[in-house]
Amino acid sequence: MKKLKPKINNLNSLAETKYLSLYNAEYTNKKGDSRSWIVASRKNIDILNLQLQKKIEERVDAVMIVALHEESKKLVLVKQFRVPLNDYVYELPAGLVDGDEDIKFAVSRELKEETGLKVVDIVNKEDIKALYVSVGMTDESVALVYCYCSGEISNAYLEDDEDIEVCMVSPLEAKKLIDSNPKMDIKVYMMLKAFAALGEEIMK
Repeated sequence: MKKLKPKINNLNSLAETKYLSLYNAEYTNKKGDSRSWIVASRKNIDILNLQLQKKIEERVDAVMIVALHEESKKLVLVKQFRVPLNDYVYELPAGLVDGDEDIKFAVSRELKEETGLKVVDIVNKEDIKALYVSVGMTDESVALVYCYCSGEISNAYLEDDEDIEVCMVSPLEAKKLIDSNPKMDIKVYMMLKAFAALGEEIMK
């Protein structure tokens, strides 16, 4: 039997909110059998259908920021309350891209909002691309951006629903944090492992 390329044939909206929507994707598998899959997305159904029809290119949903504090040479983390976990979890600073907002502008805005710190220089400005975070559940894409930042930590710019504590760690403190085994996002875990081993070299 000839192997077919799986593809989505139809999308049905199950629930739509301002920041996240849920869809039933009716698709054909490699044998030509009809199947369905529940997909969470940051995009509305009109945008998703245009992407499926190849009429528009996929837009990056969010930025994730690897920020090294210029004065202290420490990595910037956030410890944030997340409703799905009903608990606090360590993460990298991150946030959604607003509309057609430039990614570099989104990085500066989100870092300022979550930490009070100012972006000084984006290191990988020529290598910013869409990456995916949990492809069995969502099409959400993020741009992983490395930058140097400066200034003093502040919570003055947080939104009402954001409960965030900013932490800055040295390579030794990064190792100790990993060893203490707190709840953490897998991306910050991988970055902490690299920072503990390489220090500022992670920015190169």
